[in-house]
Amino acid sequence: MSFIDYTREFGTNLKLAYPVIVGMLGHTIVQLIDNIMVGQLGTAELAAVSLGNSFVFVAMSIGIGFSTAITPMIAQSFGAKNHNNLRYIFVHGLILCFGLGLVLASLVLLAQPLLSQIGQPMEVVDLAEPYLFWVALSLVPLVGFQGLRQFAEGLFQTRLAMYATLIGNVINVLLNYLLIFGLYGFPQLGVEGAAIGTLFSRWVMVLFMAINVKKKRSFRRYNRRLFKVKLKKVFFKKIIFLGLPSALQMFFEVTFFTSAIWMSGLLGKNPQAANQIVLNLTSMTYMVALGLGVTAMIRVGNEKGRNNFITLRRVAISIFLLIILLSSFFALFFIATHDFLPWLYLNGNSPEISNDVFEVVEIASNLILIAAFFQIADGVQAVVLGALRGIQDVIIPALLIFFSYGIIGFPISYYLGLKTDWSTSGIWIGLLTGLLLSAMLLVLRFQYLSQKLVSLIDSK
Repeated sequence: MSFIDYTREFGTNLKLAYPVIVGMLGHTIVQLIDNIMVGQLGTAELAAVSLGNSFVFVAMSIGIGFSTAITPMIAQSFGAKNHNNLRYIFVHGLILCFGLGLVLASLVLLAQPLLSQIGQPMEVVDLAEPYLFWVALSLVPLVGFQGLRQFAEGLFQTRLAMYATLIGNVINVLLNYLLIFGLYGFPQLGVEGAAIGTLFSRWVMVLFMAINVKKKRSFRRYNRRLFKVKLKKVFFKKIIFLGLPSALQMFFEVTFFTSAIWMSGLLGKNPQAANQIVLNLTSMTYMVALGLGVTAMIRVGNEKGRNNFITLRRVAISIFLLIILLSSFFALFFIATHDFLPWLYLNGNSPEISNDVFEVVEIASNLILIAAFFQIADGVQAVVLGALRGIQDVIIPALLIFFSYGIIGFPISYYLGLKTDWSTSGIWIGLLTGLLLSAMLLVLRFQYLSQKLVSLIDSK
């Protein structure tokens, strides 16, 4: 195939991906606004949000990763026009997501005492504890929302989650503004106010999705008499079989980056605050990759249901090329603005800027340069993972990610960050190493499987 055969798919890919990207960016933009607002309170408050979120992100990765099993199953059943099967997947997936949300929230609350036992600055721990309580409770609506979202996206309805997220963002920002700073008669709760805003906005998102899934005409054949659907073990087992490895994939990746938060905390509150700034920036570009990864998962899953394996491969490669182009742009942007971006998060208008602020800006600027170099690897591995989930290959990718991050990347981060003068930069060099290896191994895995599927057609 020629290069034009792949670029011809760009329009379709972007049309399907942009609502997902906007929706996912919405979550990250809320975190950006949280960080900017909290950053005005001080570097300790910014570090507290980072520490509290580190616990929640690990749990959230399991919930979101598990829910991704629903989309390729829905897309494949939709491609095969097996609507009865699709309805059962929807109901069983929704039950599992809300149940998992409850379990994860409970586990995070039980783990809350660990905040003071992992060597973090006590000033930061005292601020993080109330923040973590409310954000942990928000895992229930978050994972439940994912169940509704994955169902809709599997049917190519990607805009609903975008609208839900945008509405949730507006509410979150408004509540943050009122509760963090105590305006218009509201209590001044600081970082705790940001967490309460997050909890409330996520329940609004669930309500929006539920109402639209119930009323939207294209969903009617699947949402009628949901409470009368007979539950079957076979569907629970199938979703768990695909969802658990997907959850482990995301768990390994998020834990890898969460370890950077904890290691930065061992170096002090300023390295931890700088680490939070760069994590927030890179998570925004990562949302673009995740959006294209969902597109790959939907389109590849749909073509697999139709047994169109040549088209499957062409579609996937076109999305790989698209993310390489976009990630290259992000890398250049980070290089050009690395000295400016940290100031977005901190109060630089004070007549006397503290030494803490200058130190955070200096550390963050250096980390942004390192982050620029892993944009392509980060984007490619996210999109290839989506394509592999589309063909329901989840176990081997989970092992490849564990090897890349846990066996190779983390030891490098630990050694360079805590045992050498590289400090926080050494931690991020380890992150870069793990991402590069993960991207290469996942590409090789997809290449092998997709060529194997195409060869099945050639042998007939």
